Amino acid sequence: MHTDSSPRRWVEFAEIDNVRDLGGLPVPGGGVTRFGAVYRASTPQHLTEDDLVLLTGRVGLRTLIDLRNPDEVEREGYGLLTGADVRLVNLPVRKAAATTVTPADLVPDSKHYDLVALYRELLDGSVESVLTAVRLITDTDRHSVVFHCAAGKDRTGVLAAVLLDAVGVPAEVIAADYALSGERMARVRARLDALPSYHGLPPVRTGILAVEPGVMIGFLERLRADHGGAAGWLRAHGLGDRELADLRRALVES
Repeated sequence: MHTDSSPRRWVEFAEIDNVRDLGGLPVPGGGVTRFGAVYRASTPQHLTEDDLVLLTGRVGLRTLIDLRNPDEVEREGYGLLTGADVRLVNLPVRKAAATTVTPADLVPDSKHYDLVALYRELLDGSVESVLTAVRLITDTDRHSVVFHCAAGKDRTGVLAAVLLDAVGVPAEVIAADYALSGERMARVRARLDALPSYHGLPPVRTGILAVEPGVMIGFLERLRADHGGAAGWLRAHGLGDRELADLRRALVES
């Protein structure tokens, strides 16, 4: 299986750098993930008036799920989205309480960084945020949903992986989607490094800015070994079978 629909999945904005539709990904047994329902993104705070028209028009944004920490939100805000007719929901994805207090925890130096371990720590520290995000996405009246962090790679990648694995998208396809962020990382880095919250980012393709599909494969392998996959993890933390079925209906079309 492959992601030959990736050109259709990118949504191009003037001042948002890493936005793509989660639609068009194959699901074994027939079907693909649904276009126009859920999107992943980097921070949208710099959006222009034209970007806002695209977001609320063609993209159909109704619900913005912000995975940043509350202190990031306070410092960086939402730009023009603040006054838009969009529900803004802050669901932080972070390490366990008291171990992540500033965004600097997600901006290590350019030395080798164990992203697989980081992603598992982010998932384990963000149970309620992930469950709430999944439940919002099962409600199609809230679509379209855009979820984002800062770069749209790590915290966003964890939530995307849980969503896609839970509905049966193969690991190699999820990893290929994750790796697409590498195409936009230079621009993402330039934008974020100019902001107080993220200044001092390492060079592109190093440390926290590395984008290797093997990282996502490793994360999903650990999730499968420990819980039988994302669906098992969600069940173990309180998501019901009916809600999982609703998630599949929301995200997959035959």
